[in-house]
Amino acid sequence: MKKFLLSSAIILGLGFSATSAMAQSYPGEARFREIFKELIETNTTYSSGNCTIAAQKMVDRLHSVGFSDKDAFVFTNPDFPKEGGAIAVIKGTSKAKKGILLMAHLDVVEAKREDWTRDPFTLYEEDGFFYGRGVSDMKNIAAYWVDNMMRYKEEGFKPKYDIKLALTCGEETTGAFNGAQWLSKNHKDWIDADFALNEGAGGSLDENGNRISLSVQGAQKVYQDFTITTTNPGGHSSVPKPENAIYDMADAMKAVQKLEFPVMFNDANREYFTRMAKIKGGEVGAAMEAIVKNPNDKAADAIISKDNAWHSMLRTTCVATMINGGHALNALPQSVHTNVNCRIFPGVSVDSVQADLEKAINNPNVKVAIVEPRSIATPTPKMGKEFLEPIEKLADKYWKGVPVIPVLSTGATDGIYTSAAGIPTYGFSATFSEASGNYAHGLNERMRVRSLMEARQFQYELVKYYATH
Repeated sequence: MKKFLLSSAIILGLGFSATSAMAQSYPGEARFREIFKELIETNTTYSSGNCTIAAQKMVDRLHSVGFSDKDAFVFTNPDFPKEGGAIAVIKGTSKAKKGILLMAHLDVVEAKREDWTRDPFTLYEEDGFFYGRGVSDMKNIAAYWVDNMMRYKEEGFKPKYDIKLALTCGEETTGAFNGAQWLSKNHKDWIDADFALNEGAGGSLDENGNRISLSVQGAQKVYQDFTITTTNPGGHSSVPKPENAIYDMADAMKAVQKLEFPVMFNDANREYFTRMAKIKGGEVGAAMEAIVKNPNDKAADAIISKDNAWHSMLRTTCVATMINGGHALNALPQSVHTNVNCRIFPGVSVDSVQADLEKAINNPNVKVAIVEPRSIATPTPKMGKEFLEPIEKLADKYWKGVPVIPVLSTGATDGIYTSAAGIPTYGFSATFSEASGNYAHGLNERMRVRSLMEARQFQYELVKYYATH
């Protein structure tokens, strides 16, 4: 195995080695593979898994290289013994800054063996890909955080500022005990940092496996469900009448379908469309430039919004996801309930979205209720030069010419809790995903081996830089 050679050359004053990273093998890959395999093959689903066991395995590995019980330990809530997590820290030499937090959730989405080509809880490597539940969401990141913390400890690395690690449970299941939320409320001292690195963004590959762009999540939408309810006295189905709870709901849902929220910008999506305009060019690129200059440009919006992801990145969105109604096959319905799931643009209040739904439906017989507990509103962290430039320069070393693009995530992560607690949280994995997807949450989840190995080393260098500057 080739060693990663450090050069005395410096790229634009940032202190990164100028050695070409592309064709390198890096120290300790065999052990990293062991850690990754151990995590994938420890079932951490909500139904039958155990995050605490996975957390303990990672803490045991940290202890094996010299972390003390004080600096690496498992935490649990007595009411949720299987949903524990792990905390670790490498202390910095200076208290001028709080340091950096490395985040990852250990829990994974359910997976049925009979549906998969391979056992989802066995790590397979075939044709340049890893397969298994969690290989891309997000035990890959948990594995390289643990592995890199071990590397720092073995090297005797003395960071200027603290490097903290939090492995948690509960991200994938609504209503489960959420370790990131619990830590933010009950033990912020364990995780407090100047900023955190979490899941949420990475690189994109084309259909031939070529790198297109590398994304950094600078903000994420707020998740919120609403219950829409229609009621009626009902009656016998043999004597129908125009007033009908199902018909009222149908009208209400057509109104929701037509509801279009205004275009909005923050640092993340403004920078995304500004940079993407140069990459796309042509009509699409011109539309992106136009809408950044004028969010009310309907013609530009129409061009951009042909892409569902871009449409969602520009605004709040609401969509019907579940419906339940009626009580008998031979009776007029007395009530109908529909869940409407909204992904709210950062800074927009849940109450204002509720009001917009009520206005669009415009029927006093239709009730719009917030599903409690309501999601917390999270501040959007500033994506300043101190944070973004090291990623850009290191990316230029690894993948020359691949642009780094800030994004606003239309999904949701545990970063909502840490950001709300005053820890600016960014999504950045440094892994590149297939044009056809990595099948996270789906069947036969996969991750390109090359992408994961490069991401591991990229993050190793990036965190070192942040911890010393």
